[in-house]
Formats: sequence, structure tokens, C-alpha cells
Amino acid sequence: MEPEEYEKLARVEREHWFYRGKREIVRYWIRQTLPLQADSLLVDCGAGTGLFAREMTKDCRVLATDDHEDSLRLLRERLGPDRVLNASCVELPLPNATVDCLTALDVLEHVADDRSAVAEFARVLKPGGVAVVTVPAMQLLWSDWDRVLHHFRRYDRPALQILFDPVHFEILHLNYINVLALPAILLTRKLRVLFPTRKSGGRLEEFIPPSILNGFLRQSFVSLACQRFLRFPAGVGLLAVARRRDSSIPQQ
Repeated sequence: MEPEEYEKLARVEREHWFYRGKREIVRYWIRQTLPLQADSLLVDCGAGTGLFAREMTKDCRVLATDDHEDSLRLLRERLGPDRVLNASCVELPLPNATVDCLTALDVLEHVADDRSAVAEFARVLKPGGVAVVTVPAMQLLWSDWDRVLHHFRRYDRPALQILFDPVHFEILHLNYINVLALPAILLTRKLRVLFPTRKSGGRLEEFIPPSILNGFLRQSFVSLACQRFLRFPAGVGLLAVARRRDSSIPQQ
């Protein structure tokens, strides 16, 4: 991302319905699939500003990785240098089978070779370890937001599923998320094409809505993402939860 994007994110992510809701959703799926102990190791790949990683330090040992200096500066401030690794998610400086839980929250879309990144997740995860991944969905939603954030792609369900080699991963959950916001976001993104936002005006993602609306959006986002029964055909994002199989460790 551009340096100013980290500053914008840091200003709103604590309370903004999307960022706060995403952290709640990921914690829910971790609890459902892999109860963490104090000595469990969670690695947050592409940790950004480090807010999620810092919140998880209450539950387990945490390492945050990123390879952008603006992110690394924020991570070291929030977590301390001993909890931060300067590393790409396609080449993690960690031994085989040493990680209990790995998170990559809106990260794979930034990686040119996303298949190699997921193979690296398989290498470092212990057998029985869990990866929780979120990505932006639906190429139809591609906009200036994706370009500013240096995305290579948006995903559909098959494109995300195929990254998780069934030899090494069992997919426990895969579903579209942020479903109710899809019509409004689709309309907004298409209007941007017709009426580009002036540079001074900012984007909707940079502002926290009024409290009641912000709370409603967060609650609807979280409740629909934290269930197993409804399989949605579309959404603004995708969530995958995958368990590392007890098989040979892939070599990079």
C-alpha cells in the first residue's frame, strides 16, 4: 500500500464496522476450530498496522510479519521488535511445522504468486494447525480502491479454494462474507467510475459512519459470517478456514 494508506487505516480501524467486524469474525473462527493456549504460536502474515496481532497477544504467543517499512514501523511500535519479522508471506523465516495458527487478512490479493504463499502457509503450520484467510471478492467490484491498495486481483470461491492443495489442507469453512453490504458497495464502486472522487474528497472506507449505522453494519457483517448453514452465492469478501493435514511437509 501507499504510505498514507497505513495512516488512514490506523485512524479508523479500531471502530469502523468493517475492520472491527473482520477481527471479530477471525477470532470466532479461530475459537471454533483451534482453541489457543498461552504457549500456542499465531503468525499474522501481512499484519498491516498490527491491531489484530496486538489483540491476539492476550490469548497466545504472536509473531507479526510484513515486508513494507511503513507497516513494520507501526508493528514495532504496537508489538515490540521481538514480535515482528520483516518477511514476505511467500518466504517466512520460520522452521517447518512450528505454527499453530496462521492468519492472512486481506493479504493474498497483494501477492503476485498467491499459490506459493499458501504453500508456504502449509510448510510452517503444524499438522492440525489452522489457517484463516480473508480476501476481497468479485472482480465485478474492482475499483480505484483496489488500485490504490496495489491489489493483483479479487477472488471468487473456486479461485480461493484451488489455492489450498487438498493433499496438505482440509477446508473447514469457505464462504462469502460482507453480504448485506454488497448492493450498496457495488453501486458506490460503479458510480466512482462515472464520477471519480476528487483527491481531496476521500473515499467512504476512510470514514466511520454514525454510531447506530456503524453498529448495525458491524453486527450484520459478523452474524452472517459466523455461521455454517447459509452458503452465499456472492459477497464483498471471502473467508477460508483450512486445517493442515497430517501429511508430509511441502518443501519450497
